[in-house]
Amino acid sequence: MSQHNNNALLGGKSRINIVHMLLEGRAFFALIAIIIVFSILSPVYFSTGNFLTMSSHVAVFGLLGIGMLFVILTGGIDLSVGSTMALCGVFAGLLLEGIHIESLDLAFYPSVWVVVVLTCLLGAFVGTLNGVLVAYFQVPAFVATLGMLYVARGAALLLTDGLTFNQLSGDPTLGNTGFEWLGFNKLFGIPMGVLILFVVAAVCMVALSRTPFGRWIYSTGGNARAAELSGVPVKRVKLAVYIISGMCAAMAGIVLASQLTSAGPTAGTTYELTAIAAVVIGGASLMGGRGTVRNTLLGAFVIGFLADGLVIIGVSAYWQMVFTGSVIVFAVMLNNIQYSAKKSTTKPADKKADSSAPQEISKAKAT
Repeated sequence: MSQHNNNALLGGKSRINIVHMLLEGRAFFALIAIIIVFSILSPVYFSTGNFLTMSSHVAVFGLLGIGMLFVILTGGIDLSVGSTMALCGVFAGLLLEGIHIESLDLAFYPSVWVVVVLTCLLGAFVGTLNGVLVAYFQVPAFVATLGMLYVARGAALLLTDGLTFNQLSGDPTLGNTGFEWLGFNKLFGIPMGVLILFVVAAVCMVALSRTPFGRWIYSTGGNARAAELSGVPVKRVKLAVYIISGMCAAMAGIVLASQLTSAGPTAGTTYELTAIAAVVIGGASLMGGRGTVRNTLLGAFVIGFLADGLVIIGVSAYWQMVFTGSVIVFAVMLNNIQYSAKKSTTKPADKKADSSAPQEISKAKAT
């Protein structure tokens, strides 16, 4: 009888482990399924050239997703990343077009790398504003970043008068060429945008897994009050993650503008939702404290490969939104299932610990 119970118990554990593995690796399995399905539906989908092209598109989603992950890990949200990306894109375009001082009859044409640095600083500045509002003025993250969404988008429109900067390839005589190199050039056969994404991802992986700052982020998202009592500088951590999010949005704006060799104030509309979707599909908890860069990257690839696959097989843009939204809702449902299952498995252990606590106390009193 006991042998039968043991076998049943082992069988139940193995089933739980399989389900756990499927839930933990759902982004990877979803990506494989997308590649297989679209490869069957279209002969041009499964090719090296197409994968590199799709990966270039994913680079923008991935950069936004990584920045969003840092914020979500602390229990926050950043709805301004799409507008920040547009603002930084047009700011880069403005610098490449030249800074004209009419009163002095002067014009400055900064080099591409100066443009990149200044644009990243602008993204960090926007992130700083968000972080100060959330961490120090206790403004709810949803409200603060929603307001910044409108501010950044309005600033982008003001900088351009609603127009688009075209032909951002620069002029050799002015020394500001090379911007399109970021979007079109390849290193070891890999597009520069993808390499930038992988470098940023590698740095962020190390920061989250191997540094005290990473542990502070996870503890802040798990329980901010307990983390603060443990000596974690919660306010500074929250400020830092919003700065990181702003810088990632700036890099995404640079990559997108360099790929298009143009920058417009309406770029990145609804991209904040795409960034959140990448994080959620990757299995991160919107409540904070759970999530990884690796899975967020997989979530970005799922969104990018799905969207491009629908375009390749000729699906209407309206249906693309329906499919993408359905994937997001399904991912959230799987997240709820996964974390509720974890809670249910930890409850018996907690009860056992609670029941043994009085016995240990009584033994201590007896001695």
